Amino acid sequence: MDELLNTLAPVAAVVGALLAAVILAALLRRIAARTLRKVPAIQGASRRALNPVRLVLAIVGVRIALGVTAGDTSWFPPVDYSLVLALIGAVAWLIVSLLLVVEAVALRKYGKDAGDHGRMRRLKTQIMLARRVGVAGVITLALASVLLTIPEVRALGAGILASAGLISIVAGLAVQSSLANVFAGVQLAFTDALRIDDTVFVEDQLGTVEEITMTYVVVKVWDDRRIILPSTYFTTTPFENWTRSRSELLGTVDLDLDWRVPIESMRAHLVAVLDDTTLWDGRTSTLQITQATDGMVRARVLVSAADNDALWDLKCLIRESMVVFLQTHHRDALPRQRWEAVHAEAAFTD
Repeated sequence: MDELLNTLAPVAAVVGALLAAVILAALLRRIAARTLRKVPAIQGASRRALNPVRLVLAIVGVRIALGVTAGDTSWFPPVDYSLVLALIGAVAWLIVSLLLVVEAVALRKYGKDAGDHGRMRRLKTQIMLARRVGVAGVITLALASVLLTIPEVRALGAGILASAGLISIVAGLAVQSSLANVFAGVQLAFTDALRIDDTVFVEDQLGTVEEITMTYVVVKVWDDRRIILPSTYFTTTPFENWTRSRSELLGTVDLDLDWRVPIESMRAHLVAVLDDTTLWDGRTSTLQITQATDGMVRARVLVSAADNDALWDLKCLIRESMVVFLQTHHRDALPRQRWEAVHAEAAFTD
């Protein structure tokens, strides 16, 4: 009978600890939701931390329950050690989840409060990179904590510290390129040289910065291809950032036409096209003759749009509309080549 009780007691204690962990996690979530009810963004984001909280509370409860009911058994030490390792992993998962919650809340809050789109992109880049740095630090500390639970590793600590100078030199040479990219990524984010959603011109391609990590940058080009560049590329190579100070862009449409082109009619048609589209942001619209050489004149249309995608569509719209307008109403303005026949003079006479 005593053996049966000794067997059932740990099982009952573990079941009770698990139930208590679930109930306590539910209470904590309800308290947090009621306390932070004025912050709607945290309601959805806090769900990410619910499972890690349950796991941490469950492991702590099981350790306490087994320590009380089976602390003097032969199987308790290895089980307790396994629970310690699981607790380290669960705590790391919880901290990472909390970092994700903080990131989501900060992005939503600043997304509503920030009137400047450029400021929002800068904050988004810095917050995301800071979260990645924090996650990397948490994982590193978790692995170090796991290693320190092994007695043999702790015994090697003195020898490792004694040879730290040599190891650091070797490690520095081995990961020199990786560390350079890490520091370059941090530099890009916190010096505001590059931000998420910036329009950049790199490797003869115009694209949008889609992601900035600790070691590389992903640039999305117009045909949905991704150019993946190391972070050091943007700190060592000159590149064009078209939205460095503001997200709005200027674009040009060039048309080579005949000298008989009706400039005022084209200007009036440009105004009509722009008034009829939402692609134009209303800032800039001009039509000027920029060249008059080689038998043709060049009409340049300068317009503005809110971003790169809208600017591309707007330029195509203006180009197509101008071509149709000239074909329909002013065919004499279409480009043409002229030749003049010159008759030879009378042949030389003796």
